[in-house]
Amino acid sequence: MRVAHLRSVLSPVLPDASSPAVAILLHGYGSHEHDLAGLARWLPAGLPWASLRAPLDTGYGGAAWFPLSPDGAMEQDAIDAAAAAVWAWVDAHLADDARIVPVGFSQGGLMALQLLRTRPERVLAPVVLAGFVPVGPQPADATLADLRPAVFWGRGDADPVIWPDAIDRTRAFLRDHADAETHVYAGLGHSITEEEMEDVGAFLRPRLP
Repeated sequence: MRVAHLRSVLSPVLPDASSPAVAILLHGYGSHEHDLAGLARWLPAGLPWASLRAPLDTGYGGAAWFPLSPDGAMEQDAIDAAAAAVWAWVDAHLADDARIVPVGFSQGGLMALQLLRTRPERVLAPVVLAGFVPVGPQPADATLADLRPAVFWGRGDADPVIWPDAIDRTRAFLRDHADAETHVYAGLGHSITEEEMEDVGAFLRPRLP
């Protein structure tokens, strides 16, 4: 898979590239780097952020982290390539000891957990909004089972997009590998609400350096 350039909406890229923690916003399938920028106002005060554009062009101004088939199947090689592209961006733009706080929606939520499952030492308190995990183990899963990092997982109970088996798989992964704070919002579809973002802010504030 050819990986396209990842772009931040910020110019310069970050207010302070030496910050000990930086939020990385990861949009969903077919969206773009501007989509989640409005969530920044719910992030803890003083937390720098960047919103990245996924590497695959889906047309009409949208992008994807990896292809999806009609039955929801995902290629692990494509997920690995997308995660490597994000890490390349992090390595190029952030201090070597900076930790990232990935905040991902839908496919971006999978990416938030994939970053945790590849380089957990660089990831702090990932936020997964209507996201899920792929099938199969990942490189750092055994380490995570020992570390049990804090993870926020929020989803709606009326979400028609994330299949039940993906929800069950994600629930099992978080049970075995994380200290997960799970929120299920009544009547919410495949979306994000202000109530959910208030909960995200409350989750992040005590966990940031």
